[in-house]
Amino acid sequence: MPLDWQIRAFLELFERGEALAFHALGVEKARRAIAEQSIPLGPPQPVAAVEDRSIPGPDGEVTVRIYRPYDPVPAGALVYFHGGGWVLGSIATHDAVCRALTNAAGCVTVSVEYRLAPEHKFPAGLEDCFAATGWVVENAENLGLRAPKVAVGGDSAGGNLAACVALKARELGGPQIAAQLLIYPVIDDSLDTPSYEAFGQGYFLTRADMEWFWNLYVKDPSDRDNPLCCPSKAKSVDGLPPALIVTAEFDPLRDEAEQYAQRLKAAGVPVTLKRYDGMIHGFFRLGHLVERARCAVKEVGELLRLALT
Repeated sequence: MPLDWQIRAFLELFERGEALAFHALGVEKARRAIAEQSIPLGPPQPVAAVEDRSIPGPDGEVTVRIYRPYDPVPAGALVYFHGGGWVLGSIATHDAVCRALTNAAGCVTVSVEYRLAPEHKFPAGLEDCFAATGWVVENAENLGLRAPKVAVGGDSAGGNLAACVALKARELGGPQIAAQLLIYPVIDDSLDTPSYEAFGQGYFLTRADMEWFWNLYVKDPSDRDNPLCCPSKAKSVDGLPPALIVTAEFDPLRDEAEQYAQRLKAAGVPVTLKRYDGMIHGFFRLGHLVERARCAVKEVGELLRLALT
């Protein structure tokens, strides 16, 4: 399919992505750019309650933002990890999407302010996400869930973290994870798939950006061989939680995510794969501009509701 016309307008607004060439901006300017880009996302959806609080982490407290749906007895919980290449983003930049998922799924959403690279390289952010997931599972009763089911999820690098939390939980025998929501996740570090060749420049996220993110995230190149950093390196994906994987047609990360979906299916893991044609990387957060993005959040939320009840 051709690019969605609203996506094309978005790319033209940002000079086909060049205005947000993160690797060229550097860490601090890129962080400001992603924060400023989130400001005009439109009025956020109201939810029943929002609470920021600190929970125990592996190296001090971790801030989480808890969203409660209007349903007095919500479905399970989603522990959400924001995108941004492990370097950018925050619970604030992903506030709108967490509100929308909370309403669409009727679940409690716990958004995690994990530590960012390059100040805190792998595995610091992953450890924060894993600790937050364990906290939500342990506090399922206090969160008033209809069913004690907890999913992990995230977009882009957050999708990578969700996949890695699921892998780590399997290896350690817990916490129990009901599902993994992987929205155009980072799965592999080779950057050489056909989708990278076709869409690695001019479609918002670039190959150069991803090279920059990977180099900032790891302490040593050998870290990329660790499946808790790069899920494609896992020797086995047997026994992982059911997965809902979202991809975008014009996304350089499309192929690695879809290949991971096929690998999970081959291992007997229940998988729902939804490719959104005409979309680019990051579209899930563009509901204020793109009608198809609003529809996608609603569709994904409804599938998540089923997984958590």
